[in-house]
Amino acid sequence: MKTRPLMTLRVRVAAPQNVGAAPHGTRRIATIVGGSFEGARLRGVVVPGASADWLLLRADGVLELDLRATLLTDDGALISMRSFGLRHGPPDVMAALGRGEHVDPATYYFRTTPRFETAHPEYVFMNRVIAVASGDRRADGPIYTIDEVL
Repeated sequence: MKTRPLMTLRVRVAAPQNVGAAPHGTRRIATIVGGSFEGARLRGVVVPGASADWLLLRADGVLELDLRATLLTDDGALISMRSFGLRHGPPDVMAALGRGEHVDPATYYFRTTPRFETAHPEYVFMNRVIAVASGDRRADGPIYTIDEVL
């Protein structure tokens, strides 16, 4: 499989709201309060208030991520992004992440599958992109390295 870099997405999140024990695990919602993205073909900011990450901590210790974000390009285009992913790793590494410590992303699994939607003619190519991303969880939010699958 061949890929090429699409963008780096940096997301800043508020403290998660804990919905609690739900039928499939512990549900939390992390509102996105800002962020930015940059790649060879697009750059801009993450729209706060129109973006959040719905998190589900499963009984097996895997965190399901359901990120929904609105991206605003530097030239005014809106792009809707939805990304499903998984994060898991050794208990000590996950505990360090939970405390807000920076952990080498090579020590845990953090992968997502972003999809995009827009009506803006300059970015219509995004509607036809399948992408994969690796994440690096930081104290203030994740950094996603997003690659387009060719």
